[in-house]
Amino acid sequence: MAILKSKEIRGMGKNDKEAKLKELKMELVKSRAKNSQGTSSKSREIKKTIARLLTIK
Repeated sequence: MAILKSKEIRGMGKNDKEAKLKELKMELVKSRAKNSQGTSSKSREIKKTIARLLTIK
């Protein structure tokens, strides 16, 4: 998982953003299944990256 900065997201194409969003959502589901107790820092970072993608989109 790569944490994307706003500048990197703006440089991506529309199809790349959609693909990355789908990939991050799948990774979040896997992370939640693995850590059913509480929120891990990895889950938190994935959520923040998804929010950045959706905001810029």
